[in-house]
Amino acid sequence: MTRAALLVLADGRFPAGGHAHSGGAEEAVKAGRITGATSLEAFLRGRLHTTGLVTAALAAAAAAGADPVELDAAADARTPSPALRLTARKLGRQLMRAARAAWPSAELDALAGEFPKGAHQPVVLGLTARAAGLGAEDAAYCSVYESVSGPATAVVRLLSLDPFEATAVLARLAPELDRVVDRAVSCGAAVPRKGVDVLPAASAPLLEIGAEVHAGWPVRLFAS
Repeated sequence: MTRAALLVLADGRFPAGGHAHSGGAEEAVKAGRITGATSLEAFLRGRLHTTGLVTAALAAAAAAGADPVELDAAADARTPSPALRLTARKLGRQLMRAARAAWPSAELDALAGEFPKGAHQPVVLGLTARAAGLGAEDAAYCSVYESVSGPATAVVRLLSLDPFEATAVLARLAPELDRVVDRAVSCGAAVPRKGVDVLPAASAPLLEIGAEVHAGWPVRLFAS
């Protein structure tokens, strides 16, 4: 495999189901916490350093060869919201389908058999990167970018925000993505020696609460 596989995996057109999810942005828009580019940037920064860090570390650990079943349990423990756990597993199941078609792998087959209803998405992402011949850093970059690009794209739709403004927000956050990736890879590399407890457990209570509120809406544009 070549590192160009990362472009395929990180491409928004890769059929992993992420387009149907706003990463909490839809609820934040309705609650008035996101009203434009400035508040979007604050929302994404908070998401990056909490949820983004946790998922990137899980993905990095899986790509580095840590036990995916133990990582899935660690992901569950770091996701208090039942709605978010359900979303993570739905996205994991969809990613698994795409991954097994693109990069057939015995490890992916084994994980799919262990979790027929879906493993947590970052664990599947890390194992997908591994199947594609990519490393822990690649998996972490893919994860952190997804954690901010998905909500940014959703806000363009939800608020009719100028897409150039949304892209500028992502560009300004790029140096912070690098720092989060560095930390995530470091934590993921330590799992074989220290166990899953070394993984970050940064919390975002408002995202968790918002996910539960959003799950109860009778009408919504995004699934989460």
